[in-house]
Amino acid sequence: MSRRAFKAYEVSVAEAPQIQLRLRGNRVDQPPVGFAPGLVAGADVSIPRGRDTGYAAVVVLDAATLEVVDRATAIGAVKFPYVPGLLSFRELPLLLDAWCRLELEPDVAIFDGHGYAHPRRFGLACHGGLLLDLPALGCAKSLLVGEHGELGPGRGCTAEIRHEGETVGMAVRTRSRVRPVYVSAGHQMDLETAVDLVLSGSPRYRMPEPVRAADRLVRRLSRETAW
Repeated sequence: MSRRAFKAYEVSVAEAPQIQLRLRGNRVDQPPVGFAPGLVAGADVSIPRGRDTGYAAVVVLDAATLEVVDRATAIGAVKFPYVPGLLSFRELPLLLDAWCRLELEPDVAIFDGHGYAHPRRFGLACHGGLLLDLPALGCAKSLLVGEHGELGPGRGCTAEIRHEGETVGMAVRTRSRVRPVYVSAGHQMDLETAVDLVLSGSPRYRMPEPVRAADRLVRRLSRETAW
């Protein structure tokens, strides 16, 4: 499905789970051969409570220096309601609008949300990566499904997220004695590589720098255009 087709994709809440189940068979669970990303994108959406306008941002960072090299935004009406597990239908149209405005082509995308750690194993990072035909992963601030055991207090400590007898993601401590983030593979991605990308992108803060940059940008955009 192309980005252009997704913009016109009218989906009901009842139809959306079936679409996820159908599309998840197209998901690739390994990175491309020789995968060594030079440009990492962070993607985030803000939809203020009580409003039907959303703000999306994609920020591209140099993977080695974590310096911002490109950014793009989009503002638009949000038609799909908030339903846990169906976030991609609410956020992707705006995110893909922003993505089309980038001048540089990222090698991988980190979504502020879940990938495989999802009730139907097809969260935002899976859906977004598939539409973009790009390696993608999810890094979320809270669990959507499953549970994990104890993990050590130090940076880099991990614990598997288990759901219905399957490992669906990893709780990852990106800062010592700070709450973990919840990492899962999206498209063209495996869990080990996803965890490595999150840790390499989080030298100082809890969330990876690409996602933090996108979050700051959407917050500023929302403030500047509020009425």
